[in-house]
Amino acid sequence: MKTGMTGATGQLGLAVIEGLLGSMAPADIVAISRNPQPSALGAVQRHGDYDAPETLISAFSGLERLLIIPSPDLRPGVIGHQLVATIAAAKQAGVAHVYLLSAAHVRATNASDLGKSYRLAEQALADSGIAGQTVLRMNFFAETFVELTAMALPSGAMPGLAENRVAFVSRSDVAAALAGVLLTQGHEGRTYELTGPASVSGAERAAIIAEVTGRPMAYQLVSEQELLASLAQAGLPEFLLASFVHMQQTFIEGAFDVVSGDIAVLGGRQPQTLQAVVARSLR
Repeated sequence: MKTGMTGATGQLGLAVIEGLLGSMAPADIVAISRNPQPSALGAVQRHGDYDAPETLISAFSGLERLLIIPSPDLRPGVIGHQLVATIAAAKQAGVAHVYLLSAAHVRATNASDLGKSYRLAEQALADSGIAGQTVLRMNFFAETFVELTAMALPSGAMPGLAENRVAFVSRSDVAAALAGVLLTQGHEGRTYELTGPASVSGAERAAIIAEVTGRPMAYQLVSEQELLASLAQAGLPEFLLASFVHMQQTFIEGAFDVVSGDIAVLGGRQPQTLQAVVARSLR
């Protein structure tokens, strides 16, 4: 059974392929990316560009199953457009089952571009007529949290618009769940929540950082204007400033305050705690 995935050369895609190889022949795994690269993992390499939908139809040829991993492009509207075009290409190529990696953003009601994009993609899949459909909504990557936190270490303050809770999930746990869902049956019409084992508040996050690093860290409430000003000092482009603020608003709405056991069910292991990921990354 030919199984393909987009975004296959990214960290998540490569980890999924590695998880599949213990149970699938490399010739049955099709790694699709903008710039195919010879892989030590041995999967079949195909060219497919999110921004050139015509390349996707040929890339998806002969596939029975397709995992769609979104691009990391945060320019306004881009991810939504890419995902809708990818789903249409899968339909045209005759893919029997599409697994869409979505995100917890879909539960937000604010003007977040990512929320709109993932809602658009989930609706496009629902309306596509593709027989097999599975949606997997990832929570916020714990590794991304660590990267953002590293920038806050010198000041000892993590800025936030309000207190909130997030069920941070490790990238490797998401990869294990994605490999698991592709290796087992009975997922048609299902929506899964890929979360960490606990929902962690801003104050709790700061305490974890302080404990692991031995340096002071506080969760500091700021206004939207103050948050934008501090981000602007880092030289970030305007669309990234808006994306960061919308993410904070999405946190406050509780869109990421969801804990499920789906990682354990699909991936066959308990998800890592935020503290474990932070300790591995910052010590």
